[in-house]
Amino acid sequence: MRGALCVLCAFLCLSAFRTTAQPKTDKFLSDLLRRSPELFGPILRDPAKYDVQVLYNQINRDAQNRPSFRTYRYRVDKNRYFYPASTVKLPGILLALEKLNELKMGNGKLSRNVTMLTDSAEAGQTAVRRDSTAASGLPSVAHYAKKVLLVSDNDAFNRLYEFVGQCDMNERLYAKSYRDLRIVHRLSVPLTASQNRRTNPVRFLDSTGNALYQQPLQTCTQPPKPDKSIRRGAGYMVRGWAGDSLVRQPFDFTEKNYFALEDQQEILKAVLFPDDVPAKRRFNLAPDDYPFLYQYLSQLPRETTYPPYDSAYYDSYCKFLLTGDQKTIFPRNIRIFNKVGDAYGYLIDNAYIVDFDKGIEFMLAAVIYVNADGIFNDDKYEYDAIGLPFMGNLGRVIYDYEARRKRPNAPNLSRFRMTYERE
Repeated sequence: MRGALCVLCAFLCLSAFRTTAQPKTDKFLSDLLRRSPELFGPILRDPAKYDVQVLYNQINRDAQNRPSFRTYRYRVDKNRYFYPASTVKLPGILLALEKLNELKMGNGKLSRNVTMLTDSAEAGQTAVRRDSTAASGLPSVAHYAKKVLLVSDNDAFNRLYEFVGQCDMNERLYAKSYRDLRIVHRLSVPLTASQNRRTNPVRFLDSTGNALYQQPLQTCTQPPKPDKSIRRGAGYMVRGWAGDSLVRQPFDFTEKNYFALEDQQEILKAVLFPDDVPAKRRFNLAPDDYPFLYQYLSQLPRETTYPPYDSAYYDSYCKFLLTGDQKTIFPRNIRIFNKVGDAYGYLIDNAYIVDFDKGIEFMLAAVIYVNADGIFNDDKYEYDAIGLPFMGNLGRVIYDYEARRKRPNAPNLSRFRMTYERE
């Protein structure tokens, strides 16, 4: 059965690259951006150079506060590859919570706060016995998820990836009709594709050290792959003990993660508005998982006790849209529920933005590529000069439009008001 499912998963992923449809652009959103040439002029004159994609969802409420969504697109194209970086971490969290909830049916003592120990079964794998950043000093799914959502911790994501397993991670998402994605490797660790197919043994322990659940090493025998190679840029740097060297040929993303912008936004919508997406597309979350996710999707590092983040983690550290080019304190009335990513010159943010005082809410996702020399791994990306100003300006232009827009009913946003650890 597993082999058949893997073949199906691979077919579904391949199909994402077989069409040649043109990028989707709505005149409304294009015109809105073009009204601010002082902000977007150079980028809009050559959007293909910057691989720009924007996805904007207006939200209107009926008299019973039920939302409806109207989607606008600018150059949205699931076939135009961009490296998704840390945005793959949100589905990783959701699937880890989902798997735990399913395991709880066999052992009601399991929960996201139970101690989770990671073992090592072969070369390249590392074990985890303690977590000094947690109040208890012990690792757990909850604390890993918290660190991912607060500051995009790479190791925390890797541990959730290992718990879920590579095949299961993709199969579960494809079964929910999220098909324009591929999550096939850990982040920021130099492992081969073969090593990323094999994930560590995991144990969950109760407070006395007794095992509640044990999972052996898992192997994904047929990971999803694109039907053709994916190469970008003019060259890439190779790090070596004797120094760095430049390889003058395109960088190979064929075995890298893939996560189309529309699937990113749809997964965030399924978390924030589960009653308003088809049942098939929802995640199997417990009722108390939702406020947990809402809190840490929107909580700021300075509002956090464990881990204690210093001033290097400013408010917009993981909030690119609306605020990414600023390092000022956020106003209390605005909250951003989001997941960002940045790597290889790609900047991505997938967000739900609310202003509680003005009754504003909207969803906005965007990607921009800022790598002028076309060389990967040289750490010469125009994040500060071009990428973050684009993200900040884009968020502010949409926010300003939303502030002027007439709504049929004022939204009741009380379900998104969270109590943070240090306010």
